[in-house]
Amino acid sequence: MRRYFNTEGICEPSSHYMVQLDTRLDKIKRAYVDRGKYLTISRGRQYGKTTTLKALIKYLSPDYLVLFLDFQMLSSESFRNESVFSIAFAELLQKALQNSHLTQSEKCAQPIGQFFSFTQMNATISLRELFSHISLLCKTTPLPIVLIIDEADNASNNHVFIDFLSMLRGYYLDRENSPIFHSVILAGVYDIKNLKLKLRPEEEHQYNSPWNIAAKFNINMNFTTKEIAAMLQEYETDCHTGMDVPAVAKEIFLYTCGYPYLVSAICKILDEDLPELEPDFSSKCIWKKEGVTQAVHHLLKEDIPLLASMAKQLDSYAELHTMTEEILYEGKQIAYSQMEKSVNLGTMFGFFKENNGHVAIANRIFEMALLNMFAAKEAVSNEAYRYGQRDKNQFIQYGQLNMRLILEKFIEHFTDIYGNNDEKFIEKYGRKFFLLYLKPIINGTGNYYIEAQTRDMCRTDVIIDYRGIQYVIELKIWHGNAYHQRGEQQLAEYLDYFHLQTGYLLSFNFNQKKNPGIKEIHLDDRTIIEAVV
Repeated sequence: MRRYFNTEGICEPSSHYMVQLDTRLDKIKRAYVDRGKYLTISRGRQYGKTTTLKALIKYLSPDYLVLFLDFQMLSSESFRNESVFSIAFAELLQKALQNSHLTQSEKCAQPIGQFFSFTQMNATISLRELFSHISLLCKTTPLPIVLIIDEADNASNNHVFIDFLSMLRGYYLDRENSPIFHSVILAGVYDIKNLKLKLRPEEEHQYNSPWNIAAKFNINMNFTTKEIAAMLQEYETDCHTGMDVPAVAKEIFLYTCGYPYLVSAICKILDEDLPELEPDFSSKCIWKKEGVTQAVHHLLKEDIPLLASMAKQLDSYAELHTMTEEILYEGKQIAYSQMEKSVNLGTMFGFFKENNGHVAIANRIFEMALLNMFAAKEAVSNEAYRYGQRDKNQFIQYGQLNMRLILEKFIEHFTDIYGNNDEKFIEKYGRKFFLLYLKPIINGTGNYYIEAQTRDMCRTDVIIDYRGIQYVIELKIWHGNAYHQRGEQQLAEYLDYFHLQTGYLLSFNFNQKKNPGIKEIHLDDRTIIEAVV
């Protein structure tokens, strides 16, 4: 059977097209495991953590006894008290030992047999007793033991698990006298160092940094353009699509920034779904820029757990929700510091990243999904959205958007609805209302995103993809003629990047002598249609 792109569960090289992990695994081994480090691998949902850990087991097995535990296998009852947890943990450890390649080794028979006897003969086990027998196991096995716990954050709001980590820390600090695991890797979304975030407020005072021994995990788990290209080349060798592999890899990276699930999801749609979803779409265009754009469009229409989880987290943390809106709509520059709770949360959940010292949305797809989500929430109450919904049919001509007419109608509505508001209000909400007006016009057929490199408090470039045609609209807050002229030149240069002749400029102008309306500006062979509010 031909390999395929997998978006459900663990990826296996024999069954799936996937990025090669050997370089990443070697870095983890050399920088952390070989040095006996304890660490946390904390990444957002569907970031490829479990696939990486499973591959790491095989990579480490010649030199280490690797024990893999999955805390998803533990029920809430397993954390009822110390004894119940100790027994449940010992059973998981016993199962991991049974799966180990060293179980049948004569050198391992006695220590493993002693551990099995201990777990089976005791109806109650304390943490102290559990660690005493783990220490004996670690002392007598012929290879150092590496413990990997996946989904460890499932237990992080249980105090018995905090007690477990505290005892593990104690053994770590005294491991010259009391042997313990050579290296420990805890994986999950929540960083175990941030247990306080998951404790109820009345319990926060009990937080005591039980995992402050963890080394900082600095390895980038995003896929690079080169890694994506290598995966696509394997697919091309099998399927002979004729794609320009480096170009397609670059386009996928531009939308995903290498977020593992998103890369696989786009490839899966291109491989399996696009011919059925777009029957009029030429097969020659599937593995090209146009195909990637269409795949993203369909991905954003799907109800996928990753995006649902993102929406849930924003609903749970009001300050994080506000910060995300400010970045998207206002171009607010927020200094990147994980000491700030909302920045830390957004980074931990995977939809924030650092860009030139400031907080940025992690990738273009997340940005598009967030804009869709915010628009959907405001659809009922926002006047701009309702006008866009009412006007939308008049803007589509011969399958294309009449962007000039969209700007004309927006000026008319904006002046009627918001014209009497002060400058501060318009600076804060003007661009937001335009995006809300635009959303129902392109909904179901097109998408838009904000070009990250141009977003600031004064300028935002919006890129619309509609039926394979791109439109560039610069949204600008007026700050004088000289600044305005520089903006026109910047937009003209930006059009070159997209190979476009016409661009659009929407200016929110507070000059008393302004001339509201539409005008054309010609720069060399480029045309800029400017709308002034």
